[in-house]
Amino acid sequence: MDSFCLEVDQVSKVAGGREIVEPLSLSLPPGRVMALCGGNGAGKSTLIKMVVGVSRPTTGAIRVQGLEWRRNRMEYARRIGFMPDDFQFAAGVSAWETLCFYGGLRGVGKQRVAEVVEIVGLTEACGKQVSDFSKGMRQRLLFAQALLARPALLVLDEPTNGLDPYWMESLAELLVQLKAEGQTVLFSTHQLDVAEAVADEVVFLNRGRVISQGSVPSFPDGLSAAFQTSLQRNRTREAE
Repeated sequence: MDSFCLEVDQVSKVAGGREIVEPLSLSLPPGRVMALCGGNGAGKSTLIKMVVGVSRPTTGAIRVQGLEWRRNRMEYARRIGFMPDDFQFAAGVSAWETLCFYGGLRGVGKQRVAEVVEIVGLTEACGKQVSDFSKGMRQRLLFAQALLARPALLVLDEPTNGLDPYWMESLAELLVQLKAEGQTVLFSTHQLDVAEAVADEVVFLNRGRVISQGSVPSFPDGLSAAFQTSLQRNRTREAE
């Protein structure tokens, strides 16, 4: 068994002649939760997209359970459940039909579809057309499709965007439960309270650079204070 579920080895991203993500390395053991934190433009989503194979790294390698995307794309993709920040579902179909479609692609039956519908709190709304869903309900649906195939690695890009406070708290509780069941999770967020409640390890990004990293207990003054301190140190280095 591989010691890490996810390995990011000196990965960078250059686009339009600009380095969006500087070379960085991360490792995530099985059954652990890592949060990528930072403001807009920090590089969180770019890194997430490279991990799930939507975008190719300029340098470095990414492995999930020892598999590298460039060498075994299909098997690599099977190991991942991905929730993008937003997605335009097909018009004229219900939430149930949508999940059954994605379930069919992942070899998942209707019993599992019913399970995830209940998990994300869409039981009463699963017969409604997705086009009538609010932003928060679409986020729940996106989360549900990521859970369908019980992936080795669950990757969530800003999963709390558009969620009301009640469901945001429910999502945090669900992630804690999934972790207790052995699920490995990588998620990005700009909400440090969610990261503090859920993550084992937090990585702070700013302008594509890792400015701080560690376990939640290693930030005794809280993540907000640690992030502000890291930003100030980063600005000082840039000014020198």
